[in-house]
Amino acid sequence: GRTEVTNFLVSNALFWLERYAIDGLRVDAVASMLYLDYSRPPGAWIPNQYGGRENIEAINFLRRFNTELFARFPQATTAAEESTAWPQVSRPVEFGGLGFGYKWNMGWMHDTLNYISKDPIHRKYHHGEILFGLHYAFSENFILPLSHDEVVHGKRSIFGRMPGDEWQRFANLRTYYSFMFGHPGKKLLFMGGEIAQSREWNHDQSLDWHLLEYKYHQGIQALVRDLNRLYRAVPALHQMDCDQAGFEWLITDDANRNVFAWLRKGFDEHARCLVVVNFSPNVYRNYRVPVPFAGKWKEVFNSDSAHYGGTNVGNIGEVQTVAGKAPELRLTVPPLAAIFLVPES
Repeated sequence: GRTEVTNFLVSNALFWLERYAIDGLRVDAVASMLYLDYSRPPGAWIPNQYGGRENIEAINFLRRFNTELFARFPQATTAAEESTAWPQVSRPVEFGGLGFGYKWNMGWMHDTLNYISKDPIHRKYHHGEILFGLHYAFSENFILPLSHDEVVHGKRSIFGRMPGDEWQRFANLRTYYSFMFGHPGKKLLFMGGEIAQSREWNHDQSLDWHLLEYKYHQGIQALVRDLNRLYRAVPALHQMDCDQAGFEWLITDDANRNVFAWLRKGFDEHARCLVVVNFSPNVYRNYRVPVPFAGKWKEVFNSDSAHYGGTNVGNIGEVQTVAGKAPELRLTVPPLAAIFLVPES
């Protein structure tokens, strides 16, 4: 609440962008700023002037921070690591928000990591952990964070959480990364995740680059590279990332087979991308998925490609819809894998 403190903090934020030309700023532990009673027992905090637990000075500071930063650097971004349901973290200040560009989706991270760490035979009992994130996915501009916090302090690396034998662990990781890239929200992958580092991150050591001598680790690196290329090249995967109109569930109830399918949408009517994710080690043939357009659909990505260390099960590049009341595809769905298909223009 002191003017000289807020002036210093805002000036410091602007300095990093002005002098070092960084892309944006992440603010850690925003919840501890917003709530006067955060991690404090009853009687150890003083209510605000309205009798509530909101820290009004912190709210005003965060709004000023975002307002001044975006006024000076409109192409930059800010991200809040905010772990509660505080409303409108990433909404403009003029509409009552805190003004951040994005909010970390901590719920998505916890739910999906818990799901993927389960043996596939048990995943049907946790089906809702994949579905739940879409109930609130468009309430904020979200980032999906597989961050530094998830690879330290005994949590293991992301790869270290994968169940099964060697092949299944790498296949699970390929599926999980592909699922993340098909899911609404911006992507954040901490260093080492892109080469399937098996040990936790250690700030006193370099990354385990020697792992790239092995084909499965090479496959993960190639997969992340190709997912990034695909994300840029397919408008449906990024154009309406924070808009509910850019997403449509197609299959949500196939818990016994651990399969999910959805449609991502871009601005153009035919900018569509079908994402089918199989979290089981089984191959499903003639798997029926409804689609909005008849004709050929090109398989533009398959995480089970041998190029990534997979078994090369797929749809040989394209699939033709089957005639009926509504067009549908009959797909070969590879094991522990995700496939992306787009309509042929």
